[in-house]
Amino acid sequence: MREKKIPKKILFLTGTRADFGKIKPLLQAVENEDGFQNFVFVTGMHLQHTYGYTLIEIERCGFNNLHTFDNQTHETTMDLTLAKTIEGLSVYVKKIRPDIIVIHGDRVETLAGAIVGSLNNILVAHIEGGELSGTVDELIRHSVSKLSHIHFVSNTQAQKRLQQMGELPSSIYVIGSPDLDVMFSKHLPDLQTVRAYYEIPFDAFALVLFHPVTTEAAQMQAYADAFVEALMKDTHHYVVVYPNNDLGSKAILKAYGSLKNHPRFRVFPSLRFEYFLTLLKNAQFIIGNSSAGIREAPAYGIPVINIGTRQQNRDLQADILNVDYTAENIFEALQNIGKHPVSPPSNHFGNGNSAKLFLSCLKNDDIWQINHQKQFRDY
Repeated sequence: MREKKIPKKILFLTGTRADFGKIKPLLQAVENEDGFQNFVFVTGMHLQHTYGYTLIEIERCGFNNLHTFDNQTHETTMDLTLAKTIEGLSVYVKKIRPDIIVIHGDRVETLAGAIVGSLNNILVAHIEGGELSGTVDELIRHSVSKLSHIHFVSNTQAQKRLQQMGELPSSIYVIGSPDLDVMFSKHLPDLQTVRAYYEIPFDAFALVLFHPVTTEAAQMQAYADAFVEALMKDTHHYVVVYPNNDLGSKAILKAYGSLKNHPRFRVFPSLRFEYFLTLLKNAQFIIGNSSAGIREAPAYGIPVINIGTRQQNRDLQADILNVDYTAENIFEALQNIGKHPVSPPSNHFGNGNSAKLFLSCLKNDDIWQINHQKQFRDY
């Protein structure tokens, strides 16, 4: 009689609505697959009521083995959040003893996952390493890559950058950006459903996603006020989504106070990911400094106004209209966005089959034989 294999324990870590949108298709691919057992460590913004308490959205998915940990402190500095996340994750890891920790992107929670995994002799798999983020996020992303054993990247450019960083080619797998699996799913809600759910009365609208830049925290109030001034002077209708919870977010929320109850604006702490995608797909344009304007919007062929430095050096694959933080230049961009050329939809970040490729990699015994003791490859 053939001996049944012990399931591999896979621990996914999520700290924001954005990274959950990326890992959700991967979780779904593995959840009911023989030979694997999923665990989900939920922390960060998901547990903050100010930002929509998006733990509810994760619970709705019905995933097994959810564990929550509040990593917020009375301070707002990223180093203390990192320290507390490490402490909580370390306790959980020692309890469940995962075979691999899957992390995404360039958040402090991501860095915590990489540190805990690598220092506890657990394989660490990093989603979307090798990309250029700009600001402090880039330092975190590349640090995470050096602490990770396995890399699931979005394209060959990212693959090349990781090799330049000394990562072994055999540890890098090109699977595309996982959120494209959801973006081009046949199961997205229709626009009528989304508008009714969120009580959005506008037939035509643009999306607003403006996040703090941690390296420019002292200027964020001025930036946010100028941004809101330009939006108020404009005539478009807007669906506004709260920023992430990085240092400087309170300044943006303060500026958004004047948008609430204004007839041209609907303001939300958070949106369900699939519902957000439907709105994005049908938007006139997107404005702000979110990676959604660099990644998701071009995949749909949606016009983009990108403000400031947050996405500086990102891999731009569309005719994005870039402006500085001044109200005058933002307003001018709003007047000209209809005339700005729009690139056709791009598949630069994959073809919507990331989950299938991810699962295929996990089923390959070679990935489980990767050396926990990392090596640097000279070129």
